[in-house]
Amino acid sequence: MGKAIILLAALSMVLTFGASCAPSTGSSGNRVIGTGVGNYAPNFNLVDLNGEGVSLADFAGKPVLINFWASWCPPCREEMPYLQQIYDEQSGKGLVVLAINIQESPARVRQFLSENNLSIPVLFDLTGNTSEDYGIVPIPTTFFIDGEGV
Repeated sequence: MGKAIILLAALSMVLTFGASCAPSTGSSGNRVIGTGVGNYAPNFNLVDLNGEGVSLADFAGKPVLINFWASWCPPCREEMPYLQQIYDEQSGKGLVVLAINIQESPARVRQFLSENNLSIPVLFDLTGNTSEDYGIVPIPTTFFIDGEGV
């Protein structure tokens, strides 16, 4: 329970900080794409558990919490119940929560979700391209993207 409170407090701080950051623009006024604070998040086109395409652009105007993970990763496994709790408590309030699995089969991920009673939305980065776009090296890694895409 204490970890959940800490995680929710951290999310609250990120939401507050993220809302106060102005988006970055290049000298020509173009949007700067990247994972740095103030940059616009790289778009992605992935598939969900049902094989449906999902893009970050689908959530324009909404805050999005993205977690990169894998079922074989002990810290990822440990934090999933807390992400589920955030999803359960915040998705009805407008926060989009997405767990992006890195290069595991849908069958393995379905098994993991079933064994752990998780219903958090999962997207598949089967090629690793999205993880690369976001500069993911260690996992789990979580990003908060505000309603402006920053």
